[in-house]
Formats: sequence, C-alpha cells, structure tokens
Amino acid sequence: MGTLGTNIWIFTAPGGPLDVLQMSGGGTVETFVRFLSNGKFLGLLTLLFGIGLELQYRSAVRRGLAWPGRYLWRSALLLAEGTLHYVLIFEFDVLMGYAVTAMIVAYLVGRSERAITGWMIGVGTFHAALVVLTTVALQASAEPATGGGVGPLYTEGSWLDQVAARLQYAALFRVELIIIVPMGIVLFLLGVRLLRAGLFEERGARLRRRLIVVGLGAGVPLNLATSFAGAGWLVVDRYLLAPLVALGLLGLITTVVLGLRGAPGPVRRGLTNVGRTALSGYVFQNLVAAVLCYGWGLGLASRLDAYRPWSVPVAWAAICLLITVLASLWLRRFRRGPLETAWQWAYEAPFRRADAARAPDGDRVRSTSW
Repeated sequence: MGTLGTNIWIFTAPGGPLDVLQMSGGGTVETFVRFLSNGKFLGLLTLLFGIGLELQYRSAVRRGLAWPGRYLWRSALLLAEGTLHYVLIFEFDVLMGYAVTAMIVAYLVGRSERAITGWMIGVGTFHAALVVLTTVALQASAEPATGGGVGPLYTEGSWLDQVAARLQYAALFRVELIIIVPMGIVLFLLGVRLLRAGLFEERGARLRRRLIVVGLGAGVPLNLATSFAGAGWLVVDRYLLAPLVALGLLGLITTVVLGLRGAPGPVRRGLTNVGRTALSGYVFQNLVAAVLCYGWGLGLASRLDAYRPWSVPVAWAAICLLITVLASLWLRRFRRGPLETAWQWAYEAPFRRADAARAPDGDRVRSTSW
C-alpha cells in the first residue's frame, strides 16, 4: 500500500506515466502530498527485501543447504513475475529490479563484514555519482519531460495498445533500473547489517533512535526542500534523500510495533493480512488502479482530473481498503495469497522429486498425503 501512494499519481495522470515526471506541474498541495510517499516506501520495501534475504541465508546455513543455490531460482521467478507485471499492467514495476539486485547480493551476504562494507561504499559512491550526473543533466535540459502526445494512449487506447507501448518503449520505461539496482544493492546490504545489529531486538533501541534522528530529523527537511525545488531535482528527491527518510521510518515503525501491547485490533489484523499477501496485493492494487483510471476501464483519470489533487488520495484510500478487506477474507480460507500460492508451487516444482528422495519415510508419507 505504501508503493501505491506513489503509483496512484501515475495511474491518475490523464497524460500517462511520463506526465508525472514533470513534478513542478502540480500545485503546493499536490507537491506536498506527493512528498509524503514518493520514494519513501520504495526505499523501505528495499530495506525489507534485504532483511528477507538475510533470513533466507540464515535458514539455508542452519539446514546445511548450498548458498545461493535455490535462492537464485527464487530470484529468477521474481524476475519472470516482474516482467509479466510490467508488460501486462504497469510501466514502473519494481520486482524486476529487486530480482536482479537479489541475484547480486546473494553472492555478497555470506562474505565478511569488511567485504560487505566495501561493497556498500563502492556501489553507494557509484549510485551517488549517477544521481548527481543525472540531476546535472536534468538541470541543463531546456525542457522538462512531459507526457507529450502519449495522453490518448491512456485515456482512449485499449489494453492491448498499452501492452504494445510497453514493449515498444521498454528501454525508456525500464531505464529506472540503472538507478534502482545500485541503490538496491546498498539498501539490501544495509538491511542485512541492520538485522545483524539487532534492529528488531531489545538491544537495538539505540540503533532505532539513531535511525529516527538521522532519517526523520535530517532526511525529511532535505527531502521536503527537493520536492518543492522542481523537476530537475526529481532523481535526488526519489533515489537519494527518500531512502534516507525510509531509514527513519523503519526505525520509527519498529519502535512502535515493539511497544504494542495486548491483542491486535482490526487495524493491526488487517495490516498483518496485507503483509501476508504482499505479492498478490502489490500486483492486484496496480490492476485495480489501471481498471479504475485508464480509458479501457472506467476512465476515472480523465473524468476526475478537475478534482485533483484531492481525488488522488481518496482513490488511494479506497484501493487500500479494498485490498485489506479482500486479503482478510482470502486468508480465512487459504494459508497464502493467490500469487504466493502459485509462486510457492513454481519454486518447489524443480526440487520436489529430489526432496522426496532425501526425506525420511515418515516425512515422505506425510508430504504425499496432502
């Protein structure tokens, strides 16, 4: 739902995704509302992916499995799913970038702390230089990027027209990966280091406070300034300062969650259910937004354009509520979300026979009884 906070501005732009790149085109209210989500939840999600990779690595070590081994197959499936999501639904898919990043970091997570630090510094320096060079190029550009003549594609074009456009302009729409992958490597490894440092444990209280002070105390004012500085600062705003704010959010959210007492209420249960079906929710929320906003669906992007920016957060809240309700209803009957179930089957399929052969007789009987 956090990533939808950014994506919803793309879906609701009548001129198409490229229109959103002209950040200076919105008023004060719209710019501020965009600031609240732009890049923060992308950075937060990237950190969490790194934490998840570390947990997978620990599990493999405990079980005596080769690493990266099967994790590469897991990443390949994520790449395939991200590619389908890009082609069929949404131009700015993040799963493809995460898959490529995971394949790289899988070979780094088991190395020494010194080696990991060296990779973080080296790749981080490259990422910062890339952001600076891109910003200089944007500042020097005579005309900001706009949606130009692609507007009718999203207000009048069919779903197949949009699929064809994503294939035709794949180099343009996927150029973001050049920035996301280096940023992802740094944030994945940072997530690994934070987990090892006890971020989610009692001993991590001091670390969490530092993240809050640096990420929110320093990151938020800087990020707010770049948000209002115009389209020329878009890359700094989204890919350099927003991840800093994401660190503060991670520290704050973890502190709040660890301080919760008592049985979870409906809000906590709903958010937990969304988390358990995160992959399905990510794809489905974009599908719902496309159906609501594009011309081949209900076409609300053009119909409600006069009510921007207020209509955009309303659309975001409505989709989030729908996702939460559907996730809760689904998990009453099933253990996993629909995409999670299909993904788990595909992940286990190549190894099922080998696992059955290695399993004790009792385990083999139990596994075939389902």
